[in-house]
Amino acid sequence: MSCNSCGTGGSTPGGCKNNGTCGTSGCNKLTVFDWLANMELPDGQKKFPYVEVRFKNSRKEFFFNKEDLQLKIGDIVATQTETGHDVGIVTITGELVRVQMKRKRVKISEEIPQVYRIANAKDVEKWVAAREKEEPMKVRAREIAIRLQLKMKISDIEFQGDGSKATFYYTADERVDFRELIREYASEFKTRIEMRQIGLRQEAARLGGIGSCGRELCCSTWLTDFRSVTTGAARYQNLSLNPQKLAGQCGKLKCCLNYELDSYMDALSTFPKQNQKLYTDKGTAVCQKVDIFKGLMWYCYEGDWMSWHTLTTEQVHEIVAKNKAKEKVASIEEYASELIIEEKVDFENVVGQDSLTRFDQPKSRKKRSNKKRRPSAKKGNSTTATATQNAPAKKETPPKGKTRPNKRRNTKNKTGAQPASKSNDKSKPANNPATKSNKPRPKRNKNNNRNKPPKKEE
Repeated sequence: MSCNSCGTGGSTPGGCKNNGTCGTSGCNKLTVFDWLANMELPDGQKKFPYVEVRFKNSRKEFFFNKEDLQLKIGDIVATQTETGHDVGIVTITGELVRVQMKRKRVKISEEIPQVYRIANAKDVEKWVAAREKEEPMKVRAREIAIRLQLKMKISDIEFQGDGSKATFYYTADERVDFRELIREYASEFKTRIEMRQIGLRQEAARLGGIGSCGRELCCSTWLTDFRSVTTGAARYQNLSLNPQKLAGQCGKLKCCLNYELDSYMDALSTFPKQNQKLYTDKGTAVCQKVDIFKGLMWYCYEGDWMSWHTLTTEQVHEIVAKNKAKEKVASIEEYASELIIEEKVDFENVVGQDSLTRFDQPKSRKKRSNKKRRPSAKKGNSTTATATQNAPAKKETPPKGKTRPNKRRNTKNKTGAQPASKSNDKSKPANNPATKSNKPRPKRNKNNNRNKPPKKEE
């Protein structure tokens, strides 16, 4: 079953034309699903001639369909007001309007305003133009209120459909004399001004928002009956009295604290009073904690506040009955020992069996060499010095055995002539910086903590 708005013909909605989603879902505040829309009336019974029309945010009113217009959910209509006309959207029609009027205690009479017509293009243009003025007007209205030093907050502005009147919704802790403010607004905005005070919860309902549960606020979606909420509701539900967690978007206690309060009160009716003391031969026991869901109570002896003993509500009632008969039990440990039951675990506990670092790569255990870089042999050659400093340091390998010192060989023989070069030797360029020099390496300093400066050439 579906209403005329979300009833599809093929794949396109019939009323709201929003391509696939129901026109009575989460698009607006205080939405209603008309589950009686497609029900046929008995023979001879006329359709209920009243409709419910929604205006900006959460304001709804009932109107009389005097002209017997064929209205359906989602139609934009022009309605009667004290001055001019207003423009709104039809939310429900038919027999469901009768149920809503009975629930809200609205009497059926001729004093209820009527629906003029289905809004034409000119009515819609005026309505849209008036709605576009509301946000900049609200900013300017707040500036004027601050300049006049009035302790009030302009929370919302609603224009009438024909643009002849603007209603200012405000919140204030004290009574405000806004006669001067109305004069300022009338001269500034050039329209009729109406001031209407609302509470903090009504403000949150009009503006909307997201609650701490992650859902849209109840007061802006379905809740209209704002009942008082006290801290006793949090105490009965064993909630911590933290004002930041218990407060809603309006700054008051959350309305949802009352939702499950009756269930908690029914469950607590089977519990003994928490201030009831248990008298035993070992001493007097006092209640410290209550678990409403499991039906358990924790007691401890006076003077021994650290050791708690768990009892069921039936056991506590039994001890209280004996105390009323002027009898004492030996101790509450006798009753608490009966509750020690080993729970059978249907799974294997593997916590602590595997290491958290089992997937990490093993670290290398090679030690760093503490040897310092050798100083450059010559100070004059700056290019080679900077090149050696910028070059990455190579790892030195220890010698594999005893090596003879690199002494300069005598290139001449006894006769004084140079030996003939072998034919197999390859000729090497004389000044090739890429080739290794035949100079002996300087001896390493055995004292690693200090390097001797190189000797100066004479």
